[in-house]
Amino acid sequence: MQLDDHAEELASDLGADKAEVKEDLQSLLDYNVPIEEAKGSVRRKHGGDGGSSATPTAKSLADVDPEDGSVTVTVRVLTKGMRSIRYQGEDQVIREGEFADGSDRIAYTAWEPVDFEPGDSITVGNANVREWEGKPELNLGTNTTVAAASDPVETPYEVGGDRDLIDLEPGDRGRTVEVTVVEVESRTIDGRDGETEILSGVVADESARLPVTDWDPHAELEEGASLRLSDVYVREYRGVPQVNVTEFSTVERLDREISAPDSAPRLGVGEAVESGGLFDVELVGNVIEVREGSGLIERCPDCGRVVQNGQCRAHGEVEGEDDLRVKAILDDGTGTVTVVLDTDLTADVYGGGIEEAKAEARDAMDKEVVADAIRDRIVGREYRVRGSLSVDEYGANLDAETFVECADDPADRASELLAGVAR
Repeated sequence: MQLDDHAEELASDLGADKAEVKEDLQSLLDYNVPIEEAKGSVRRKHGGDGGSSATPTAKSLADVDPEDGSVTVTVRVLTKGMRSIRYQGEDQVIREGEFADGSDRIAYTAWEPVDFEPGDSITVGNANVREWEGKPELNLGTNTTVAAASDPVETPYEVGGDRDLIDLEPGDRGRTVEVTVVEVESRTIDGRDGETEILSGVVADESARLPVTDWDPHAELEEGASLRLSDVYVREYRGVPQVNVTEFSTVERLDREISAPDSAPRLGVGEAVESGGLFDVELVGNVIEVREGSGLIERCPDCGRVVQNGQCRAHGEVEGEDDLRVKAILDDGTGTVTVVLDTDLTADVYGGGIEEAKAEARDAMDKEVVADAIRDRIVGREYRVRGSLSVDEYGANLDAETFVECADDPADRASELLAGVAR
């Protein structure tokens, strides 16, 4: 049913103006409120009882579909977390996590306090269904009922949120990880209540490294500390999972040290791109092209975007600041990726810094000579690259931390590649 149809149905039931009802509905939907919850809210605003005429159907989780509207499910609670969100201009605490039954798992969000904990078997009645990140999600609101199940729910899924970093996925809620803090810095951002202090950095365990943001800075989150982070949630940041710590998270020091991996997992380019994004990965391949927009460039002094013809996409006409960058195409026979080198790495392959590049460009009266010099040095050579890989509709990009010419024996590299293909 389209928004117009929902608005017309509500307006008719309430004797209210359709345009006003539609505007109220749209405002709630813009905040990702499920349609049935939004309709109930609008009913109450206009003097109705907030109820829904839909009769929820009892379903197993594998059969739940966003088109269902509302359902009744009998499940076991796997995880439960808390988080504060901004809703209609006010902060609201939500509970979120995962349910499971014998057929599948499903994420849930509860907009009201709930009386269940991980491990409980419950029957959830009149839960609204919406699509989130391409999957169905249950939303528990004022019209939802929760009762103890008559029998324990058997499920093959593990109760509790303990995970290794390598197993985290965007959308995870109520997770617990044990990590070491590799790096951390305090930052000031323009938050929902003005300037806000946060902590951002990198955490690691034996399986992987991931970015972390602490939205309610904890003193324990300091470089070198080994910590247990409970009730964290995971969202996608630049194509990779990011650990998010909130005021509801528990940060505890461990009495043992967590070791970060010395090296990144090495993958073929095709396999890495197929993964959809990796925070720390090593790729080996040949540079086959240095793309346009490499060499001596200009950046906006306000946002750091590349300036074209004196124009920044965000700030209009600006006086750009000189910088160095390389965008190189790396190919290993299984796929290609654009490797982006920052100022320091570009200076290494160019053989000089920004001042040297500006001098060469002035002498030639052409900035392109810097990119040409870089092409002469790296195109056709094989490199080992480590960094963060993001994949989106525009392609695959790896922000390089290291960019080292290979000294491997070609026969060994060929055998390694063939072994990977055979797997």
